[in-house]
Order: sequence, then C-alpha cells, then structure tokens
Amino acid sequence: MEKNIHEDCGVAMIRLLKPLEYYQEKYGTWMYALNKLYLMMEKQHNRGQEGAGIASVKLFSEPGNEYMFRERAEGKNAVTEIFGNVHKRYKDFSQEEVSDVSFAKDNLPFAGELYMGHLRYSTTGKSGLSYVHPFLRRNNWKAKNLCMCGNFNMTNIGDIFEKLTDQGQCPRIYSDTYLLLELMGHRLDREVERNFVEAQKRGLEKRAVTEYIEENVQMSNVLKTTMTDFDGGYVICGLTGSGEMFSIRDPWAIRPAFYYKNDEIVVLASERPVLQTTFDLECEDIRELMPGQALIVNKRGECSLQQILEPKGNAACSFERIYFSRGSDRDIYKEREKLGQQLTEPVLKAVDYDTSHTVLSFIPNTAEVAFYGLIHGFKAWLDARKVEQLSALGEKPSPEEFYRIIHQDVRSEKVAWKDIKLRTFITEGNSRNDLASHVYDITYECINPQEDNLVIIDDSIVRGTTLKESILRILDRLHPKKIVVVSSAPQIRYPDYYGIDMPRLEEFCVFRATIALIKERHMDDLLSQVYEACKNEVVKPKGEPIANAVRAVYSPFMVEEINRKIVEMLRPDGMTTPVELVYQSVEGLHEAIPNHKGDWYFTGNYPTPGGMRLVNQAFINYYEHVHQHAGEA
Repeated sequence: MEKNIHEDCGVAMIRLLKPLEYYQEKYGTWMYALNKLYLMMEKQHNRGQEGAGIASVKLFSEPGNEYMFRERAEGKNAVTEIFGNVHKRYKDFSQEEVSDVSFAKDNLPFAGELYMGHLRYSTTGKSGLSYVHPFLRRNNWKAKNLCMCGNFNMTNIGDIFEKLTDQGQCPRIYSDTYLLLELMGHRLDREVERNFVEAQKRGLEKRAVTEYIEENVQMSNVLKTTMTDFDGGYVICGLTGSGEMFSIRDPWAIRPAFYYKNDEIVVLASERPVLQTTFDLECEDIRELMPGQALIVNKRGECSLQQILEPKGNAACSFERIYFSRGSDRDIYKEREKLGQQLTEPVLKAVDYDTSHTVLSFIPNTAEVAFYGLIHGFKAWLDARKVEQLSALGEKPSPEEFYRIIHQDVRSEKVAWKDIKLRTFITEGNSRNDLASHVYDITYECINPQEDNLVIIDDSIVRGTTLKESILRILDRLHPKKIVVVSSAPQIRYPDYYGIDMPRLEEFCVFRATIALIKERHMDDLLSQVYEACKNEVVKPKGEPIANAVRAVYSPFMVEEINRKIVEMLRPDGMTTPVELVYQSVEGLHEAIPNHKGDWYFTGNYPTPGGMRLVNQAFINYYEHVHQHAGEA
C-alpha cells in the first residue's frame, strides 16, 4: 500500500553484431540501437525514477578519438533528459552529416556498437549525480576502461572494503557500487597484464601487443576473481573500452535478468516484457539468466553463457512478482491473478458469506490483477451456490424463483482513486497529515450505507501509513457496514537487504503490532532474550551458519492476533466502522508463485549469510534505539 517502496534499479544492454551500415540499410538509421535503448529504459521506468544513465562504446576508433561515452541525469525525467542531451550533441552538424553512417562512425558521440542503460532507485538514501550509474573507470589502455551498472545491493561491503585496503588500495567512497567498480577494475587490470606477458612471450611488439590483448581478454576470469567475494542480490552489467560486454546474475537468482540473441543483436533487460515489446518477440524467444551465470559478448561479437559462480539455489525475489515487475508479463499476470483468487475463502468468511451485500474493489494500481482474481474466485463460489439452489427448486419452479437465483452476481466498483502526490516541501506535521488524508478520493454513493460490506484489496501492506492517514479515513465516508482490507502478499515481517527499499524493523506495522502485544502481555523478557540471541549471531566467524533470531519475536502469536492489533493501531481517531485485515498465507504465496522462492520478507529465510547477519543487526539497532539501516556503515 506504500507506493514509495522502491526497487533498486533496472538495466538494459544492446550489442550490435553487424556493422552500423547494416542497420542504416535495414532500419533506415544507424541510431537503431540508441533508439531501442531509449524504449527499453522508458518501459522500465517503474524500476527507477531517481536518476538514469547510459553508456556506449565505439569499436574501431583511432587513437586521439573518444570511444567511450556516458550521459547521466537525476530526477524522474532523467531518461528523457539524457537522450535529449545526446541529440543536442548533434545540433552543430547538418542533417546530412548526422544521417551519414560513415560520418557518424568517425565523428559523432554514441555512434557505437555497444550500449548500456540504467535506471536508479536508491535503497540507502544516498543521492546526487555521483551515485547515478553507470560508473566509469578510465585508462589509456582501451581494455582497462570499465563502465559498470547494476541492479543490486551487497550485504558485506565492510568485508570488501577491508580486502581492498589490505591490497594497498585506498577507496574514495564507501558504497557497494564504487567498491565493486574498483575491485573489478583491479581484476581487469590483472587480466590485461596477463595477456601483455603472453603477447611478449609470443614476440609481439607495440600495437600488435595491444591488439593481442583486446582479442584475448577473458571477462570470465575477471568475474570469477571478483564476484566470489560478494554477498547479496545482483545483476551486474558492464562494458570495457575494448568492446567486451557482460552481465552476471547472483548465484541465488535474487535479482532478475532476461536476454535475447539473434544474428543482429544481443540484448538484456531486467524484465521480459521489455524485450518482447521493444523487439517484437514471443515469450518463448527470451531466456532468463540463470543463477551464477554470465552472458558475455567479446570484441568479435561472439556470445557465450558461462557459469561464473556455483548456483546456490532458487531464491528469486517473490516481491518482484507481487509488486515491482510489470504486470504485462504473461506469467506475472497469472501469478497475481491467482494470489487474488486464493483469498476467496478468507474474504468470504470475513463478510459472513453475504455476497449480496458485499462490494469488491482495489487500491490502484498494482493490485488490479489480484482484484480480478478475487472476483473470479467469488464468481466461482457463487456459481456453485446457484447450482445448489437451482437443484433444490423441485419439479415446477416459477420463473420468479429462477430469476431470483440466476440474478445473483458479484458486486464490484472502482471505489478508490489516486488523486494527488503529496509535495515534500510541506513539512509541518498537522498540515502534512491533513494533506496525506487526501492522497486518495472515493466514488461517492457506490455502496449502500450501513448495509454493504466493502472489500478493498492491495498488493501489500508494509508500514500501514497510507492505510491510517488516507485509505481508512476516506473509505469511512461511505459508511459501509464493514471494511475488509485484503493484502495479496503475506504479512511483511522482515527487512530486505538485496535491493528493495524496505524500512527498518520498527517501521513495519506487523512488527510494531507484535511488539505492542508483547508489552501488553508483559513478555518483555522475550525481547531481551531475542536481543542477546541476535548479538550472539552477528559475532559468529565468517563461514559459520547464522540463524535469524528475530523469528522468536513472532512465534507466540497467531496471524489473526497480529492482524487485530494492526487494525487497532491503524484505525483513525473517530472511526467507528468495523475493520478486518485479511493477508495472503505463505503457503498461498508459494502456490501462486512456485518458481520464485525468495520469501525472506515474509518468513525471515534469508538466502545468504549477509542477509541473516543484517536482520539480527536490525533488531539490535531497534533494541538499542539506533536509527539506521542495518546495512549502513
């Protein structure tokens, strides 16, 4: 329900496998890849609105000419701005020159064969152009130039920082992106030097040495000696100045990546529908990058899939499927629909099976597909009741009796409307709260006051802020008999450390409600026991299994108990309408989304040691009143 929960980033890559003249002749412009990159990024705008950047590499450039280009911008209009800036670079040239592929290859920036794009959401609160991807590491040797971006969050930055300093390096910035760039750049330097030595052994000299290096750089060596050190969820993408392109997925498959290859292009994006729409493809044309696998295209355009890291299992993020990824994906649509359909029985129970006096609706916009699933579930249940009623009519039922039965229907309305975006320049508390209550508006007189139950479904309930400040207040104006708030996701109990902007433990309404129950029942000893257990877990030596000690906080309570306390805490003052919460079950989540088993938000089953360590640290921070993200320095 909190629409300011952010997924880390989106990525897009294109490698042209033919000369630019080919695309000029076939598609009418050498800008084929640049235009496609723009489309891929716009269609992933849902994944990043704090900033964006692109990079391009021009093959076959002569010394003294730029061959690696980058453009970045901040803000929700960054994609439009950066592509606008690229085209501004062409304004001093005539239209004939810009359209001439030979002239473009020799003189125009971003007239290259390799392209990479990135959309950014920060999960650490760090902002500014210096944090916008791609990051760039320069060198006079083409092969040592590295441009990198990614969709990732690393959980062991302290360990990496220590490793770099032990090597004698002195990193300027303490961030996972910068440290990854420096570590990978260091390993790329070593790979270039390895080929330099080999070239000398072969008796090569001067430019022949450089050509040998660029033809024989093995990015798999660089990735194998870099990525083994990192704990986290990631899709890392990169380009080198000599024309290598690569993308690697974490060994737990936490973050997503999809690719397509034909004889013209190799392309990669964070979401499958982006490739389908941009390149007019079928689902079956597109492949998913597997855990620990890298897609590598060398300078010659030879494409290969290489297993860089041993797969650690399937922990693909389920929250991607529930909320972040585009619902136009064939499988995601079906999954979200099933999440809603599976809630039919608990919702029916909440309204006492009174479908005649129940109106179904949803919170715009990502819950819409789950809403359709719930409607389908209600209709199936009602159809079964109709069959029973018709069968019980006897031999000579009247037309009125038939009509009464078949006329029964599932009632649905668009009750809530997203109205305005609260402006952040308003800081005074009362004013801000009053404005927040108007973020949503309602369709008046769409239900019968005091008679109809109102069921409203959303994809998730995280902090509960919007529920308290806006949704419940505005729905109460309709004076329903009862409000049932439904979450297509299970209770979110634990933070994320792999690239989604989930808050600290104490910001989760489920956690706050559970703590309130503990204090009400004078179980404070449980909190001190969990605190001591968490401290024991975070000091365990590297390599020793770490348990999630925070789970014990929830173990004394049923889901329904926590739900009732959440309602009590989030009910606005003066509201009298009964409210009930219905959450998806973890079992229902797994049934609807069987192939994405990353469920740590709901279960606390973090796939990596870093995640386990950080969730324990999060509780320590809560207990000690330390107000920072568990992964921050």
